[in-house]
Amino acid sequence: MALNLRQRQTECITRMLNLNQPVNATGMANEEVYKILIYDKFCQNILSPLIHVKDLRKHGVTLYFLIDKDRKPVHDVPAVYFVQPSHSNIQRIIADTSNSLYDSFHLNFSSLIPRPLLEDLASGTLNSDSIHRISKVHDQYLEFVTLEDNLFSLAQKNSYVQLNDPKAGDREIEEIIEKIVGGLFCVLATLAVVPIIRCPRGGPAEMVASALDQRLRDHLLSKNNLFTEGGNFVSSFQRPILCIFDRNFELSVGIQHDFRYRPLVHDILGLKLNRLNVQGEKGGMKSYELDSSDPFWVANGSLEFPEVAVEIETQLNKYKRDVDEVNRRTGGNDGAEFDGTDMIGNTKHLMSAVNSLPELTARKQVIDKHTNIATVLLGEIKERLLDSFAKKEYDMMVRGGIDRSEILGVLRGKGSKMDKLRFSIMYLISSEAINQQEVEAVEAALRESEVDTSAFQYVKKIKALNVSLASANSASRSNIVDWAEKLYGQSISAVTAGVKNLLSNDRQLALTRTVEALAEGRPNPEIDSYLVFDPRAPKSSSGMGSSHLKGPFKEAIVFMIGGGNYVEYGSLQELAQRQQPVKHVIYGTTEILTGQEFVEQLAVLGQKMGLGGAPPPPHASTH
Repeated sequence: MALNLRQRQTECITRMLNLNQPVNATGMANEEVYKILIYDKFCQNILSPLIHVKDLRKHGVTLYFLIDKDRKPVHDVPAVYFVQPSHSNIQRIIADTSNSLYDSFHLNFSSLIPRPLLEDLASGTLNSDSIHRISKVHDQYLEFVTLEDNLFSLAQKNSYVQLNDPKAGDREIEEIIEKIVGGLFCVLATLAVVPIIRCPRGGPAEMVASALDQRLRDHLLSKNNLFTEGGNFVSSFQRPILCIFDRNFELSVGIQHDFRYRPLVHDILGLKLNRLNVQGEKGGMKSYELDSSDPFWVANGSLEFPEVAVEIETQLNKYKRDVDEVNRRTGGNDGAEFDGTDMIGNTKHLMSAVNSLPELTARKQVIDKHTNIATVLLGEIKERLLDSFAKKEYDMMVRGGIDRSEILGVLRGKGSKMDKLRFSIMYLISSEAINQQEVEAVEAALRESEVDTSAFQYVKKIKALNVSLASANSASRSNIVDWAEKLYGQSISAVTAGVKNLLSNDRQLALTRTVEALAEGRPNPEIDSYLVFDPRAPKSSSGMGSSHLKGPFKEAIVFMIGGGNYVEYGSLQELAQRQQPVKHVIYGTTEILTGQEFVEQLAVLGQKMGLGGAPPPPHASTH
C-alpha cells in the first residue's frame, strides 16, 4: 500500500462533505442530502486542486460561498463549514448561527481548534441561544495543499524571510516552527503514519524535527490517537522515513534556471494550484489545468523543453494517422461499389469508429493545450535566452566558476533584470573563492542594467562569512559562528557547501543524493552526523542512536523548510523511479516558489540588513 497523499486527503474531504459519515464504496458522499458549503480562502485552496466545482454536485453540495461574503438565509438545509480555526472565522460562525442562516451547522476546522477559540464559540452561540444549531465540531487535520499524488505545500508564505530575519526574536522563530510542525502533523495524520525522522544538525531543520517528535510523542499518549497504523499487522508494516531540510542546505536550486518542462512552466508561466493562464493562440487568455488527469503532463513533465516539443509533434502525427484510419474504415471500400454482402463488417467498422471518437477528441484537446503552452514558452525562451542561462548556470556549478568576460557578456545581453540577478547569484554560489575585483565588475554591470542588488549583496555577505569560517582555525571558528549566528539568525550554514554540495556530474542534486543515502539506512560519512528521532521509541534512545534504524526504507517523505520548487520535486521522483524495486517519495515544502519569488525573499533580507538597494533613478543629478 503506497502512501498516496492526494487520495487520502480527497477521501477525508469527501467524508467531510458527507457530514462526516462513512462514504459508500463508490467514494461518493450521499447526494440525497443537499447541503451548502462555506469555506475561507485558505480552505478553498485546499479544495481546488482536489475537487472540481462541477464535482461538488456529486457530493450533494448545491451552493458554496466564501465565509466573509454576505449570504442570505437558506432554510431546511445543513451547512458544512470548512475553515481555519481563526478568531475572525469563529466570530463569523457565531453571527451566522445567531442569525439562523441555516438549519444546522457542521463545523470542520482545517487544524486543531485551540481551546480558547472553542470556548469563544460555545459562549457566543449560548449567549445568542443558537448553540442547538451546531450539529458537530470536527478537527480535520487537513491544513496543507496537495498538488499531485506525491507533492504537497503547507502554503505558509515568506517562511524563508521569517526564519532568516536577523531581527527575529526567539518567540517569533518559535511561532513559525510551531506552524510548520502543525502542518506536518496534519500531513502525517492524513497518511496515518508515524515516521522515523532524520535531519541535519542545527538550524530550522533540527528545530522542526525535534518539535514534531515531541508533538507526535504527546499525541501517541492521548486517548483519541490518530495513528493506529495498519491495525493489528504492525509487524509487517514498515514505517516511512521523514527527511527534513532547510532551504539553506542547497540555496542554488531555489534560484537556478531549469530547462525541464514542469519547472519551466512553473517558473516562467507561474503555475499556481495546478492552474495556468496563458495567452491563447487567437488572442485572449486561456486557462488550463495541469495535473494527474493530463496524461501528457504526467508523462513528459520531467523532459527537457526541446524533447517536449518533439513529443507534441509525435502525438499530433499519431493523432492524424488515427483520424485518417477512422475515416478510411468508415468511408466504404476505397471507392468500390457498395453491395449489401459486407453489411455486418461495415456496421462493425462504424461502431468502432463511433466508439473511438470521444477518445480522439480528448487526445486532440490535450495536444492543442500543450501546443499552446509550448508556443508561449518558446516565445519567452527566445526573448530571454533562457536556454543559455540554464546551460551557463549548470556549467558554472560543475566547473566551480566562469570566465569573467563570459559573465559580463551575459549581463549585458538579453534577459530580464530578474534573469540577470539570478544568474549573478548563481555565479556567487558556484565560485569557490570570491574574487573581489570580479564581484565588483558584476555589481557594476547589474547597476548598469538598473537591477536592485539587495539579494546579491545578501548572498555575498553570507558567502563571505562562510569563507571566513572555512579558513578560520577551529579555536577561533566558534567565535565566528557565535557572532554570525547572532547576526544572521539561522542562515549560517547557507552557502558553506560551496560547490561540493551542489551538483555532482550526473546532475543529481545534493538533496536527492542525501535522501538516497538516508533511505538506504547504511552507515555513510555524508549523513553520519544526521540526527534521528523516533517518536515511538523511548525518549532516551532518540537523537543519535541508529540501532533501531531498519533500512532500507521503501517510502520517504522529504520536507523542505523555507520554500521548495518543481526542480527538487522532479529530481526526487526520478530517484524513486531509478531504485530497484521502485521506491516511493513524497515531497513537501512550506511553499512552492518560482526563482523570482525566492530571490525577492533574499532581497527583503538584504534590505533588512541595510545592504544593496535599488539603483539610482536614471535622471538623478550627478554633481
